[in-house]
Formats: sequence, structure tokens, C-alpha cells
Amino acid sequence: MISNEEMIRLAIKARENAYAPYSGFKVGAVLVTEEGRIYTGCNIENASYGESVCAERTAFFKAVSEGEKNFVKIAIVGGKEELTSKGSDNFVICYPCGTCRQVMSEFCKNGFKIILKDKEEIKEYGLNELLPFTFDKSVL
Repeated sequence: MISNEEMIRLAIKARENAYAPYSGFKVGAVLVTEEGRIYTGCNIENASYGESVCAERTAFFKAVSEGEKNFVKIAIVGGKEELTSKGSDNFVICYPCGTCRQVMSEFCKNGFKIILKDKEEIKEYGLNELLPFTFDKSVL
């Protein structure tokens, strides 16, 4: 299985494709399936902000569109372009937004990990830590 450090490296690479002309906040994500397949994503903004999509959902939607449904972890890196262009030690902890957490809960089992990087270290969280109460099929 791919290491957290390698995932962060790939997320930094995926971030290079981010399209963020309005906020300047670029994000990259790397999603890993149970079988070890890797899917990348970046945020893509739109002049109509509501039509923008986060890096995490880009990675999930790419994977699901190719038939994947079982995931084990995702790495996310981000920050303002003018700061991070000076080096990866200027990344901020880029927690997934609520919408991305809800998308994760649709496809991820207990034990799914979220890997984040800040200036000093790589941090790992369980999805259940960041989204303790999900809206799922049990309430439908």
C-alpha cells in the first residue's frame, strides 16, 4: 500500500493542475482504493462559485466513473498560490469541506483515513472524526 508521504507528494503534483483564478487557493488530492489504485484530483473554480468543484470530489468522481466504489484513504494538500509557490512548507491544513465529507461517507467504510499536511507534519484522521454524524441511507 502506498505510504502517506508518497500520497502527499502525488497530491502536491495533482495540485499543479488546479484552476483557481478567483480565490488563488489551490488544492490537490490523491485517493486510494482497496485494490491500491490511485486517482488524483484538483479543485476547479468557476466564475459562478457554486459551480466550482473541490479536489476531493474530483478524485472521487473520477474513480466512481471508472467503476470504483471501495476506498481506503485520501491525501489533501492546499494553500494560497502566492504562499505555496515559495515551497511546500507553506501549505495549510486543508480539511475537506462538508460537501466532500458527505461524498466520502457515501463510499467509505469505517477506517477510511484522511491524510493532511501542514508546514510541519503529516496528520491522519479517520472520516468518523471529521464527520461523526452522517446523512446516509438509514434515514431515507
